[in-house]
Amino acid sequence: MLAEEPKHEKKPRGEKNRIAWRLAEAAPSLPEVHGSISVPSRESDLPARGRPRFPWRRLLAFVGPGYLVAVGYMDPGNWATDIAGGAAYRYILLSVVLLSSLVAVFLQALSVKLGIVTGKDLAQACRAAYSKPVSNLLWVSAEIGIAACDLAEVLGAAIALNLLFHLPMIWGVILTAGDVLVVLALQHRGFRMIEAMVMALIGTMTVIFGIELFYAKPLWGDVAAGFVPSAEIVKNPAVLYIALGILGATVMPHNLYLHSSIVQTRRYGRSVEELKDAVRHATIDSTVALTLAFFVNAAILIVAAAVFYTRGHHEVASIADAYKLLTPLLGVSLAAPLFAVALLASGQNSTLTGTLAGQIILEGFLDFRMAPWARRMVSRLFAIVPAVITLAYFGDASVNKLMILSQVILSAQLSFAVFPLVQFTSDESKMGALVNRPLTKLLGWSLAAVIAALNAYLIYGAVTGRN
Repeated sequence: MLAEEPKHEKKPRGEKNRIAWRLAEAAPSLPEVHGSISVPSRESDLPARGRPRFPWRRLLAFVGPGYLVAVGYMDPGNWATDIAGGAAYRYILLSVVLLSSLVAVFLQALSVKLGIVTGKDLAQACRAAYSKPVSNLLWVSAEIGIAACDLAEVLGAAIALNLLFHLPMIWGVILTAGDVLVVLALQHRGFRMIEAMVMALIGTMTVIFGIELFYAKPLWGDVAAGFVPSAEIVKNPAVLYIALGILGATVMPHNLYLHSSIVQTRRYGRSVEELKDAVRHATIDSTVALTLAFFVNAAILIVAAAVFYTRGHHEVASIADAYKLLTPLLGVSLAAPLFAVALLASGQNSTLTGTLAGQIILEGFLDFRMAPWARRMVSRLFAIVPAVITLAYFGDASVNKLMILSQVILSAQLSFAVFPLVQFTSDESKMGALVNRPLTKLLGWSLAAVIAALNAYLIYGAVTGRN
């Protein structure tokens, strides 16, 4: 039997995180704070014989969470690997960008299923299923991932401010502490406001890179050929290293925690059919959003290949170098400023979702509540302090290495989230009728093993300097 909820707990604002698994209706911490968003549950809105399978009104009610998750797939940490890959190896790594996006779609779909069916986010699920030492280990891993992600966001925003306003890097890093005020203002206005802000920034990046692609004039036949996997990726150690960097840094661990929680901000029924319906619509939302993220990542690589590789600038590996060369090589004065604006939008987007993910991880693993501003400041200090020290000691030249280091650290934490996610969604006692099917289980465990092996290789190469 599933444990019943203690009657003395207050509802809904003071409600504690559940300890026992249950399939009854539940709400994570974010819905408690922001309030669930109602989704029409009339019979006419549910799948039925002779009726549309995906009514637009119902589908639109689920739009939002997927875009918050998609932000992590186009944050400043991904820019360096995409730029370096395109400048050095032209379009050959587009197949890796595509593969990474497909893996992301699959894992986020599992995250959606876990949150909707069990009523628990991934952090709460780990705390309920594992012993305290194991749960604490996973919590520390998740916090390290948040700090590494924050580091990339801090550096990305500082680079953008430097490029746009010539603000010294070290001052740009310090100013990023102020973004907590923006996050708090949006949180007080409700969850939909955060989603709208994120979607607007994603739209900004998409439009800007559409313009950059137009000016870059790539050879589309060669671009299409780049989406076909090449043996050179495996044969050439240097290409393989960047490929692993793209794959390892694309699927971020905190996104799995984040998505399993924020998907519950929608209200839905608890019957098997209603749960299936909710999972289906939420998966469509995340798939569409991740497709946009794929476009942005692919566009960064294509622009780098078309502008830098074809003109012999194979050594371009940093965001700042790319910015400086865009205008003279393209001959368009707006190319570089637009690039910097997109970078700034990317950093601010990642800041918003990083704040939410930090709340979810802290509350889910420890059942501990902290004021959002305090949680954000603690998380941001873990990123700002090492960035300031490194910049003060080594100078601006250390930024690119520090950015890559943040992605290596982030990659190391991925398996600590993927393995529990696949385990929980493959457990019939937790998922009931919506448990992973045999083929999904096989694919899930295979991906978990491959990701672990690739990230181990990436970290080994970074530590030993063999890549």
